[in-house]
Amino acid sequence: MVLIAVLAFVAVFAIAAPLLVMGSGAAKAGQKEKVVAALDTALGVTASIPGADVSSFRKSESVSAIPLLNKALQQADIVPKVAALLKQANVGWTPGTLILMSLAGFAVSVYLVHLRSGSLIIGALAGLAVASGPFCYVLFRRMQRFGKFEKGLPEALDLIVGALRAGHSFSAAMGLVSRECADPVGYEFRAAFDEQNFGLDVRTSLDNLVSRVPLQDLKIAVTAIIIQRESGGNLAEVLEKTSYMIRQRFRLKKQISVHTAQGRLTGLILTVLPIALGFALYLINPDNMSLLWRREIGIKLLIAAGCSLVVGTLCIQKIVRIRI
Repeated sequence: MVLIAVLAFVAVFAIAAPLLVMGSGAAKAGQKEKVVAALDTALGVTASIPGADVSSFRKSESVSAIPLLNKALQQADIVPKVAALLKQANVGWTPGTLILMSLAGFAVSVYLVHLRSGSLIIGALAGLAVASGPFCYVLFRRMQRFGKFEKGLPEALDLIVGALRAGHSFSAAMGLVSRECADPVGYEFRAAFDEQNFGLDVRTSLDNLVSRVPLQDLKIAVTAIIIQRESGGNLAEVLEKTSYMIRQRFRLKKQISVHTAQGRLTGLILTVLPIALGFALYLINPDNMSLLWRREIGIKLLIAAGCSLVVGTLCIQKIVRIRI
């Protein structure tokens, strides 16, 4: 009886063992093929497999906290430009936040003005003015940040000159600037210094620095550095002369700003005065002032006045703005 049981166990094992080995090999082969296909999918070699957990090797940036808006904005061409504008302004907003604020301001202002005046055209013009408010704020912050960078750039170049004359390399000199200079100069040079530490060459990191801070003074300094690295020479002397030239340009800009102050003030007064006067007249006599947007001829006059105001402002800005 025991012999029969042993023979039965051996027979079952002899039949089941090859099947188990074949099944395990097939499972391992299938798992291997699934892993290889998943890697090919992540690298963009083949089509994706349903159900495969694929990790993306590319940096993914969210443009909005709302999933549907994020998916829609990632397909728009204007989103990278808006994101670059927000980074240059150092504003902690996403492109979706900026666009939603503008759309909300436009919708609310159109509704309120149309409810008050009964004119859809006036409401649309007011909505456009309110919708441009967040973008104007971002542009103002960007201009302020670039102004601080322009003021601190000669000091940063002087630090690089001192480090080079002390025997340090150019990368070490950029690291010194990133530690010693205040933001935004230190922040931007720190980004370029980190890019060099991560393996980018000096030319590429400097080109990225210029793309982040598109100032003419910085372009002059970067061009001088790149030319010196390709042709040779004393980089400390080149940067010292570049710093002196940037200071002279900055001084000349201040002189031009003083001489054109009267023209800029005149343009500001002529731009703001009609709007402020119209608002004041509306507060004094609303019934008389509201005839402008309740009649067809009044609406045409308002449109003509608005167009003339914009053209006049642009002409004055063209006259008083002098490029160096």
